[in-house]
Amino acid sequence: MERIQLLENWIKEQFPGRLFTMNPASADASFRRYFRISFDDQTLVVMDAPPQHEDCAPFLNVAEILAAVGVHVPRILAQNLELGFILLSDLGHTTFLQALNQSPESANQLYRDATDALIQMQLTQRIRPLPSYDQALLQRELDLFPDWYVATHLQMDLSEAQQTVLHHVFGQILQNNLAQAKVLVHRDYHSRNLMVSTPNPGILDFQDAVYGPITYDLVSLLKDAYIRWDEECILDWAIRYWEKARQVGLPVAADFAEFYRDFEWMGVQRHLKVLGIFARLNYRDGKAAYLSDMPLVMEYLRAACKRYRELHPLLNLLDELHPAKSGQKIGYTF
Repeated sequence: MERIQLLENWIKEQFPGRLFTMNPASADASFRRYFRISFDDQTLVVMDAPPQHEDCAPFLNVAEILAAVGVHVPRILAQNLELGFILLSDLGHTTFLQALNQSPESANQLYRDATDALIQMQLTQRIRPLPSYDQALLQRELDLFPDWYVATHLQMDLSEAQQTVLHHVFGQILQNNLAQAKVLVHRDYHSRNLMVSTPNPGILDFQDAVYGPITYDLVSLLKDAYIRWDEECILDWAIRYWEKARQVGLPVAADFAEFYRDFEWMGVQRHLKVLGIFARLNYRDGKAAYLSDMPLVMEYLRAACKRYRELHPLLNLLDELHPAKSGQKIGYTF
């Protein structure tokens, strides 16, 4: 309650004498919260990022980088980094997730807009201040799977043989991920962080951007933990992205099958990480809603493991952890 009062006082300082209302706009998986400030003639959004938990500097840095390449991010209107408050332009009320659930027929246009914006982001040359998505960071993310998903969520101890399998497969995944060409990576480029706006999309939650594998954000977008699409749709949208990326000179593989393999192996890394994060959000942070998103993430993971012989040991391990899941039928094979 004390922070809310601090925040209201700060807004009053920015707009002396003006009346406003303040309502929750959203909260993300971190300590950040967002509030919509409504005046008679406009709405703005304020980010509340407690400085003992969150550093606002990366948000401001990445916002500047993305605005410079012409993608639609919130404008920074005022800031107080000591308090952890940033006042932003309002990109609207409707996320892609809401729009897609309400009007599934809008999917092709929305995903076309999202892939066009993604390509714009990836074309930026301003990658020097960004952290590198290096082996250490990718490995830390993979380790969330045994630490939080297996040990905490499933309450299982991996045998020595299972640990050896996981260690070997993690090595193969990292080898693929690190061999991919590198670009700016948003890191959470999915339907909850894209707003329906003009120009479309409005892009949020980019503060964790890094310099890393080119397929990462496309996986976040097309194999989204929060909405399910047929594999035919995912394949079609991936082809469209790949064709556009090649046209503008982005360093994607010249052969689509090779690109799609990179895309799927990047997805395996992300989905192992996400299962761990969703477990941690529940057991450590008390955010139980994420547990209901686990089955779709596991579905993506199993489908990719089934398609690539080198990942079959991971699939077998998943079968050992979830015996009832074995025997599922999956579409394409590469």
